[in-house]
Amino acid sequence: MGKFETKLADLGVELPEAPAPAANYVPYVQVGDMLYVSGQISKEGDRLITGKLGDDMATAAGAEAAKVCAIALLAQVKAACRGDLDRLKRVVKLTGFVNSTPDYTEQPQVINGASDFIGEALGETGKHSRSAVSAAALPFGVAVEIEGIFQIG
Repeated sequence: MGKFETKLADLGVELPEAPAPAANYVPYVQVGDMLYVSGQISKEGDRLITGKLGDDMATAAGAEAAKVCAIALLAQVKAACRGDLDRLKRVVKLTGFVNSTPDYTEQPQVINGASDFIGEALGETGKHSRSAVSAAALPFGVAVEIEGIFQIG
């Protein structure tokens, strides 16, 4: 077990198998040392984490859903690195989409669930740029979807 997976284990997190794409796209594309990971939805096992922030879901619950997305992103990175997560050199950027009402303004706090987790799990390697945007709806009614750009070796 490498340094990143050891840290994840210390946090009580075991990466799942990388989720398969739900439509006609690939889960990630590698160009040189850059890895572009498709959006990962808030899904834990077979359970979709659904809800609309500002309506039937609180910001803290949205942040937990974002953390689940971050775990799925790291699972995709591990798959792209043929099982060796320590090939990850840098989390470059995360783009988070929050299923929210027009008047909801706490999208950054929701996506903090992913950013905080990645920072805690990966340290300096996890420091990234980010966008947090509102979406009128997301696939299957999920609360959060996050895509990422990573540098790998």
